[in-house]
Amino acid sequence: MQSYDYLAVPAPTKGQKVKGLKTPSERYAHQLTILLNELAVEGWEYWRSDCLPSEERRGLTGTTTVQNHLLIFRRPSAETLAENPALDTPAQPQPVAPPLRTPQAPLHPHSETRREPVLRDRPLRDDSPDNDR
Repeated sequence: MQSYDYLAVPAPTKGQKVKGLKTPSERYAHQLTILLNELAVEGWEYWRSDCLPSEERRGLTGTTTVQNHLLIFRRPSAETLAENPALDTPAQPQPVAPPLRTPQAPLHPHSETRREPVLRDRPLRDDSPDNDR
C-alpha cells in the first residue's frame, strides 16, 4: 500500500509587485505559482486547499476563532519509495500525434449550421438623459 508524507503551508495573503502584473489577482496568482513551483522542486505535489478554524488569544483573557487558509501537499513516503523506486522519477508524458483530418471534413462540423446571435440594443429607460434620439 502506498503511503504519503503531507505538508500544510499557509496560503499567501497577498502577491508581490512584479513588473508587468497590474491587478491584485495577477500578482496573487504569480505568488502562488512561485510557491507551488518551489515545493514541486522538492518533490511535493499540490493536493488541495483547506480553510480550517483555529482559536487564538484576543486581549488578555479572550479568545477568537480565525480561519486559516492552508495549501496541502503530499509526496510518497520514504518507505514507499524504497519499495517502488519508479515512483521517485515522474513519468514522462508520451507525445501524442494529432488526429488526421480529411480535407472534406470541417474542423468543427456544427459551425456551418450554427447561426450567429442577434444582438439588439437595449431600449433606453424613460428617465435617462440620452433619450433624445
